[in-house]
This record gives sequence, structure tokens and C-alpha cells, in this order.
Amino acid sequence: MSTLVVLGSGIMATALATPWTDNGGEVRLVGTFLDREIIDSIKTTGVHPNLKLKVPEGVTAYQLEEAEQAFEGAEYVMSGVNSFGVDWAGEQFAHLLKPGMNVIALAKGVQADDDGNFTILPKALANKVPEDVRDQCTWSAIAGPSIAGEVAVHRHTSVVFTSEDREVAEMWKSKFETDFYHVWTSADFTGVEACACTKNCYALGAGFMQGLLDAMGDEAGDLYVNFNYGAALFGQASIEMQQWVEFFGGDPRTVMGLPGIGDCFVTSMGGRNVRVGRLVGSGLTFSEAKAKMPGVTLEGAAAIVVMGKALERLTERGVIPAEQFPLLRHLYQVVGLDAKVDLPWKSFFGTNGSGY
Repeated sequence: MSTLVVLGSGIMATALATPWTDNGGEVRLVGTFLDREIIDSIKTTGVHPNLKLKVPEGVTAYQLEEAEQAFEGAEYVMSGVNSFGVDWAGEQFAHLLKPGMNVIALAKGVQADDDGNFTILPKALANKVPEDVRDQCTWSAIAGPSIAGEVAVHRHTSVVFTSEDREVAEMWKSKFETDFYHVWTSADFTGVEACACTKNCYALGAGFMQGLLDAMGDEAGDLYVNFNYGAALFGQASIEMQQWVEFFGGDPRTVMGLPGIGDCFVTSMGGRNVRVGRLVGSGLTFSEAKAKMPGVTLEGAAAIVVMGKALERLTERGVIPAEQFPLLRHLYQVVGLDAKVDLPWKSFFGTNGSGY
């Protein structure tokens, strides 16, 4: 029996216990310091309170102070925290990981230093682990269109597992893939992770489409919706995502599959980032919209701020031209600086509307 120990008991980390246990594996689910009520609920009732589902047979819950017990003897490890918890998770792994463990990460985002240099999150996670242990572990990540609740109730889901070593990604695939959880592998580790971050940024803008209709109060909005607006925004996003992947050093073709366009589509269909985008599109500043969603984690908004600030610095340094990434630049103005939505249409799809 294969044992997977998961640090973080959020809905996606917990949902992924379904395919793992379907394949006969055991899952040890370790809560963070924010997850105490979740772990208590699973221990006493078997129900994850946010998923509103019973966890599968084969899942055992552990509080954070029981982490060393959970990690004992495990060969497979998942970092189930979101982008805000990556550094903390790395600090935990620094004393919990042992040489020979295989680590896979869920968080989607990037970090950037003061000069605008980016680090993908699996690398940031690994960098917290002492080198003598880090170099004897393998590091992978999961990306692609995957809504946690759908995975937990066996809806067909297609994802990409990525690692710099494709054999390692194939190993993870063999542990997770089922007749409903479909896995492809990629050695474009950097490209996949660049997609995973940037799709969250652009998906927030998808909410503008409905928000503008809300602001107009247009009765025709029930019949003639704002799909033309959304399609153009999505088209520009797809171009910029390819440019970002190339800038990061990945393969731009990766964008055209599950990690890029596929994941951007499902994220644009709804969720927290789209909801805040809708409020902003209706006329609120981002700060006002965020205040209406207290306690909600907005990874897309955080990624926009990180990337937007870095983009400004990279432009100052002459690394990226000022005319590149007009949509991301505007998203940063809206989210990071509380500007109103006013898409720079003529800068899309080529300069001054002159074509590709």
C-alpha cells in the first residue's frame, strides 16, 4: 500500500485523497495551524466541513503537532497549502522531509525579488529545505483545470503532472490516475508553473464581463450578454500567457493545453477571483470589492500584484518593453492601485490595433 502524507487539509488537498485511495493507497492528512477545526471534524465525524463530504476510507487526519508521526515512513508527500503558505510549508518540510521522499505541490503562483526576478512556487518550497535533503528528494507539481468538489465526487477531471524528470511525473501518474482522474505528464516544469500562476491573474478579469452588465442595469443583458467582451479579453490573455511562459524559459506551446487555456477556462467560469472581478467590473474599486468578501483568499489578486510590481521593475530595467503585457499591466492598475476598469483595447493583439 502506498502512503501519501499531505501537509494542508484544504479542499483541493483533501479532494485528491479520492483518486489516491481509489487506487488502494493510504492518505495521512496533516492540518496546518489554520486547519484545526477541519481536522477535528474529520477525526470526530469523518466529514470535511468545507467540502461538506465524508473523506474516503483510508484517510487519517492529524493535527500539526502530530506531523512527525504522520511523516514517519512515508515515501510520497504533498504540499497542499495555497500560495500564501508556501514559505511556511517549506519551513515545516525543512525538518519533516527525509532523503528519498517524493514531493508534489499544489500551490499556484510565483514569488519575485526587488529586481523583478521570478521564482516558481515549487522551487520556493524546495529552497526552504536544507540542500543535503533537498537534493535527495524529487520535486513535482500538479496543474490543470480541477475543481476540488468535482474531483471528490468522481467527476471526469484532466490534469498535468509536471517534473523536470518525466519519469518522476510518470511515477506520480501511476499513483493517482483512475478511470475518472485523467493524468498527462510534462517535463516543462517551468512552463506549466508559469501557466498555473498567470491563468489565475487573467481569470480575475473574466468577472469584468458580468460586472459591466450589472453596472448598466441593461434589461437586454438577459438576452444579449457580454460574451464578445469576454472573448476578446480571453484572447489577449492567451497571447500574454504564451509570452510569459517564454519569458520564464518554458515552452509556449504548453499554454495551449490543460495547464494554460484549459485551466484559465475553468477558473473563468466562477469562483472567488471571478466574483471579486465582477464587483470591480460593476464600478467598485478593488479595495471596496475585497471588503465585501471578508476572510476570502484571493490568490489571483495576489499573483496580479506580485507580477505587476515585477513587471514595472523589469520594464524600468529594460528587460521587458513597455508595450508588452498590456492586459496584465491594466489588471495591476485595477487590483494593485485601485484604478477603475478601462481596458486598453487598442494595445491588444498588436500595437494600436494594427493587428498581430
